[in-house]
Amino acid sequence: MGFLSRKELLNKGFGQIGHNVLISDKASIYNPANIFLGSNIRIDDFCILSAGIEGIWIGDHVHIAAHASLIGAAQITIGDYAGISHKCTVLSSTDDFSGTYFSNPMCDHDKRNVTSLAVDIGINSVIGAGTVILPGGSVGNNVAVGANSLVNSILTENAIYAGVPARQIKTRKLNKFL
Repeated sequence: MGFLSRKELLNKGFGQIGHNVLISDKASIYNPANIFLGSNIRIDDFCILSAGIEGIWIGDHVHIAAHASLIGAAQITIGDYAGISHKCTVLSSTDDFSGTYFSNPMCDHDKRNVTSLAVDIGINSVIGAGTVILPGGSVGNNVAVGANSLVNSILTENAIYAGVPARQIKTRKLNKFL
């Protein structure tokens, strides 16, 4: 995996970029002026970061694994020490699929009904492979979400969740370093 050089990162025009930021040269970045990066971050191959007007805010010591997507108009926040596993999808916007409206970005805006709600992923939280987080979903601090789960609500801190939709299955130990 090749990473963009510091000069290449600076030339992209991120809203903020810390130190030791490793972004794959195979990642797709849209609207970088609305993406704010802390320090000690790694974003792997084939990730998509598409920031809307409210931006994507990534804290320190964050890893985003290959094929993950962070997309939407509303704010997406990822706390320090968080991990987003392979093929996760984080959406802060979604179309109305009821049939009443068109549901594709190539249609006129007045013929669509898009819902945009902020998504927060807390400090020291890990999102298992293949998980989808929908607009308004929130993952509290020190939360682990099992693989292939669906987050469509608020997951409270210090717990382990899994399922469709995600439900608490046990308590998570507190991290001794935080």
